[in-house]
Amino acid sequence: MVNQSHPLDDVFHALSDPTRRAVVGRLLKGAAPVSRLAEPFDMGLPAFMKHLSVLETSGLIRTEKRGRVRTCHIEAARLAAAEDWLAEQRAEWQGRSDRLAEFVESQNRKEPKA
Repeated sequence: MVNQSHPLDDVFHALSDPTRRAVVGRLLKGAAPVSRLAEPFDMGLPAFMKHLSVLETSGLIRTEKRGRVRTCHIEAARLAAAEDWLAEQRAEWQGRSDRLAEFVESQNRKEPKA
């Protein structure tokens, strides 16, 4: 079987790192230049650029260069796809939890009281 990755695999990989989650959180407030995004992190710019590359490859952000300034923008559609998947999973597990609770309650009603 060919090892094909689902687009959400890249998104969740990108979000698995706290630095990248912080960048996404910051970009949800609006576009920002790379230099401003890198300020709060204790790492060199080359290491920070690797984080941005992972985010860009996943489709969570896009960058544009104007002159000497590279600006990052959030890609809301990709983030929404991850949110949708999580909502589906939450609904599935909530349904299972509800069915389990109903089963336990029905068993408790059937048991004779001592």
